[in-house]
Amino acid sequence: MQVPAYYADTYEERARTRVAATGERDGTPWVAVEHCLFHPQGGGQPADRGWVDGHEIAPVRDHASGLVVAVACGETPLPVFSAGQSVEVRIDLSVRLAHAALHTAGHLIEAAGRAHGWALAANNHFPGQARIEFTAPTPDARLDTPDGREEATEALRTEVAKAIAEDLPVTAENDADGRRIVHLAHLHSASCGGTHVRGLGDLADVVLPTLKVKKGRIRVSYNASHQERS
Repeated sequence: MQVPAYYADTYEERARTRVAATGERDGTPWVAVEHCLFHPQGGGQPADRGWVDGHEIAPVRDHASGLVVAVACGETPLPVFSAGQSVEVRIDLSVRLAHAALHTAGHLIEAAGRAHGWALAANNHFPGQARIEFTAPTPDARLDTPDGREEATEALRTEVAKAIAEDLPVTAENDADGRRIVHLAHLHSASCGGTHVRGLGDLADVVLPTLKVKKGRIRVSYNASHQERS
């Protein structure tokens, strides 16, 4: 049995657990642990960086077993593990928090866009590529001019900054169908498999350059980081 601990606590950095299973994926050995700290790539978010007993690994979703498995990162193979073996697992918390901040900021920008009547069309929460794309059910004349696009972007910035200043909570729960729903207080709810900060006050350096309109889509690029709290 494997517990996706990355959902329970974004901020958990290390743990002592046991090997749940071992196997091979495309000829590459893998190990899966019971208390899994490692978030695999998916949902527009990159994978964590992690270690099992000091060996650097890359987490991937193994569709055959349904487990998140750890494969060797680089050319050095993993040692031989056995089911039930006690191991220490660890993630690079700075990388995790960078991903969580970008993912949460993306949801917040989506909420601000929806408040303008826009519908989500696509998203990407990767560092250096983060953006939210919308479609507008009815034409928005403001977006036809540079000044109008800047005005619309400034409205988004204001709404995002207000929510961060209020430090609205970020929570998650499973619905009746087993889907994980992430809530930004009263602002936004969405089915999501990513990691998130515990409150919007954890977001820092949220930057939204002037939005662009391409092929009928409103593209809002952004950046964000995690703010340390005392």
